Amino acid sequence: MLKKLRLNFSSLFGLLLLVLSLWAIAHELHEYNYRDILNSLAAIPKSRLSWAIWLTALGYLVMIGYDILGFNYINRSLNWNKIAFTNFISSAFSNTIGFALLTGSAIRYRFYANWGVSAIAIAQVIAFANFTFWLGMFAVAGLLFLINPLKIPTQLHLPFATVRPIGVIFLLLVVVYLLGSIFIKQPLIIREHEFRFPSIKISLAQIAISSFDWILAAAVLYALLPSNISLSYLDFLGIYLLAMFAGVVSNVPGGLGVFETIILLILSSKISAAAVLGSMLAYRGVYYFLPLLVAAGLLGLYEIRFRSENFRK
Repeated sequence: MLKKLRLNFSSLFGLLLLVLSLWAIAHELHEYNYRDILNSLAAIPKSRLSWAIWLTALGYLVMIGYDILGFNYINRSLNWNKIAFTNFISSAFSNTIGFALLTGSAIRYRFYANWGVSAIAIAQVIAFANFTFWLGMFAVAGLLFLINPLKIPTQLHLPFATVRPIGVIFLLLVVVYLLGSIFIKQPLIIREHEFRFPSIKISLAQIAISSFDWILAAAVLYALLPSNISLSYLDFLGIYLLAMFAGVVSNVPGGLGVFETIILLILSSKISAAAVLGSMLAYRGVYYFLPLLVAAGLLGLYEIRFRSENFRK
């Protein structure tokens, strides 16, 4: 009876994720007329669209490093194919649907538990991966905001005129983390939870992998912007990181609305809002919905195979 309940719950969970993915796609497309979407995509040169797709594929490949490093951190081993499969589905769903601590964590529990990883170990990998995600943001954004301070649009009503103070805070957090990795060898007890700093080697790998992830994600949208825009990639990277930070903090699915608003406010003086919106629609299609469709397909195939194997037992 217990085995049947676990089987039914697993199948129900898989179907729920599929429904959530379809809801996320329908919600996004409902905001715009489908003709506008088609016209925006058609206006983008195929070479730039191809670049965006390849950069997206490379970006999701880099994200696998989050979980690989996580298993290294907890001194556990698992087949890389299983880690890659789980991380890709988790990343595709959490990036698009949002609520990463709910969607991404649930998917990791779903798969890693089936492969014999304990609940405590899974929780450690999840916490490590989420922290790594932010660590790269702090490192790249902190450096860019410090050396090339972007003016913050007055419409955002923030207490800073530029992003430089934010950059200083971000870099200080990174430095504190690295110093902790070097000097603090004993576990810290925070609210009855044990926290152990990784080795400096793993900490530097965290920063490198996550930074590369953010750089690639920004490059996808930059590749889809009109070629006549007078904006360097480094300048755009700062804008992208500010918009994404606001979007992620908002916890709105995919940063929907928040991300677009900041990009439009800053780029409206350089290029028409219609052109920017068209590029961002293409970006969401390439970076969010294309991986989500692939992940949903893989999840569906896995659920069918999992159910058939358990049925035979």
